[in-house]
Order: sequence, then structure tokens, then C-alpha cells
Amino acid sequence: MFLDRDGTLIVETNYLSNPADVVFIPGVFDAVGRLRQAGFRIVVVTNQAGMARGYYGLDEYRAVEAHVETAFRDNGAPIDGTWFCPHHPEFTGPCACRKPGTGMYREAAEALGIDLAASYYVGDKLSDVHPSADLGGWGILVRTGYGREEEANAGPEVTVISDVSAAADWILQHRSR
Repeated sequence: MFLDRDGTLIVETNYLSNPADVVFIPGVFDAVGRLRQAGFRIVVVTNQAGMARGYYGLDEYRAVEAHVETAFRDNGAPIDGTWFCPHHPEFTGPCACRKPGTGMYREAAEALGIDLAASYYVGDKLSDVHPSADLGGWGILVRTGYGREEEANAGPEVTVISDVSAAADWILQHRSR
């Protein structure tokens, strides 16, 4: 199970660099907890272009990451790992990790023993869910964050759902297919 961070698990804040500014989307702790109880590995994958733009550095990013991971753990829904891309093609050139590229997914799958073709790719942007086209599995676009804007461009291969809580319900109902 791959989840985007900004706009999916937490309220979208452009170039988030301060843990005090993190606001969790209602229902995410329960949703992730239910998925963990069902046996899913939980991996956060996040593009962090603000690093490439020089808006914040690794220390600021890590502070936010630690805050998010601690909150999930303290709410009974620990995250197995977080992968991030600090690049942006306009500033650092192309890379294999920036979504919709598959580098972060492949690295996490290898490190955690995840079957990419049996995975779910959940996010508020089509770039979050399109790796499912290359790797297999299911792409789920949530309407939080940028999802409402992106929904009109989602093809029939993408399931569109209101939020992570509804995505967890859908996954738990359809996972045997």
C-alpha cells in the first residue's frame, strides 16, 4: 500500500517545512490502522520539490517526516517507511524517483518485500496513482488536496474516491479480486 503524504494524509500546504503546520485529514489514522490490521504494509511516498527549490532543507523535511510518523504510531497506525524525492526537473534535472516515476516504489518494494503488482497506489494527484500503470496494482485518486481538480482527467483505470478512509473501505472490500 503506497500513500502520498501532502493532500492525501495531511492537508495540502505548499512547501511544508514546519511540523507545527501539519494538519491531518480526518479519518486517516483509523483508515491506516484498519489497513495495517488487514496485513498491509504502509509506505508513504512523497515528492518534495521545495527542497530542490531551496525553500527548505533535509533537516526541515526530516522534522516533518518524524512528526507525521510519530502521530501515526501514537494513533495505532504505524507507517512501515517513508520515501521521498527531493528533486524537481527544472532545478535538478530528471530523476527516476520523482512521481510518476517508479523509483521510490521499486526501492520501497525491495526493502520491505512488497509485491508491486498486488499493491494500491493512493494519492490526490494523478502522478501519485499512475505508477500503477507501470507496476501493476490499483490506482486510487482521493478527492482531498488536489484530487477534485485532477478527477476530470482520471481515466477508467483509476478509481476515484472521497478520501483515504473511503479508499480503505474500498480496498478492504475489493482486495480479494
